[in-house]
Amino acid sequence: MYIHDSPTRLLPDVASQEHALALGTLDWVGMDNMEMPVSFDAGDGDIRSAGARVGAFVNLNKPEARGIHMSRLYLLVSDALSSGTLTIGGIRTLLGAFLSSHEGLSDHARLTVRFEHLVRRRALRSDNSGWRAYPITIDASLKGDTFGIEITTDVVYSSTCPASAALSRQIIQDNFAKTFTAGQALDRETVLAWLGTEQGITATPHAQRSTATIRIRPAGEGVFPLIHLIDTIEASLGTPVQTAVKRADEQAFAEANGANLMFCEDAARRIQKTLEADANVADFHVRVAHHESLHPHDAVAFASKAR
Repeated sequence: MYIHDSPTRLLPDVASQEHALALGTLDWVGMDNMEMPVSFDAGDGDIRSAGARVGAFVNLNKPEARGIHMSRLYLLVSDALSSGTLTIGGIRTLLGAFLSSHEGLSDHARLTVRFEHLVRRRALRSDNSGWRAYPITIDASLKGDTFGIEITTDVVYSSTCPASAALSRQIIQDNFAKTFTAGQALDRETVLAWLGTEQGITATPHAQRSTATIRIRPAGEGVFPLIHLIDTIEASLGTPVQTAVKRADEQAFAEANGANLMFCEDAARRIQKTLEADANVADFHVRVAHHESLHPHDAVAFASKAR
């Protein structure tokens, strides 16, 4: 007699059985886009919780094995991310647990964690402040004693084209020459009043929202020094996007853009110089994209750590 609810009944496990069609190794097997909580300290001591999308993978290097134990990976991730703040050391421990749970099947483990980290940013001049969400991707792997981790985020800023600024200045000069004839007596107040009119400023340089995608390999295994990293990059660019602004803040932002005219090449070099000087960064790769208002395409530059 077959008893369906017998407590001693063994459930079939076809994934662990050898299969005629197996006979092959696989680079990665696992789950992606698992919905998990994450608590994250970006290096400023302000631990924030967010919803994350997580990928957990191991290789399959036993040719005759049909599959891995995916539920083991899920439960390990769930326990690790629910129990405390995410750290580099904690990720390494979790990857080691992946391999221990797949002894004989796998010798290489990988974890990806994607979420947004909220940071409150003050306005440039007023007392206002608002939230900025920085997308974070953590990609880590462990094989034997070789552990690697990369952290990726985006810094969004404004870029004003130097060439467009020069052309605009020339138009303003030409307009001044047409409005005020040679030899005409001018006083300071007349010129100031003219500069404050739409007729005085007849051209403006084009500017655009721009994105620097920063991928770093941290030098240590403590907390992620992300806020310091983002702060120094935004300071080097001079024009990070703002949140809640009053007119005084908008004017300060316009002034910052005028003081930081830059092509994508300029922005990439500024970031490169900043990261080269950061002892917390062992390696990095930068992709800068200026989402042009002049063109329907982007101006792009890449930079990496000097070898």
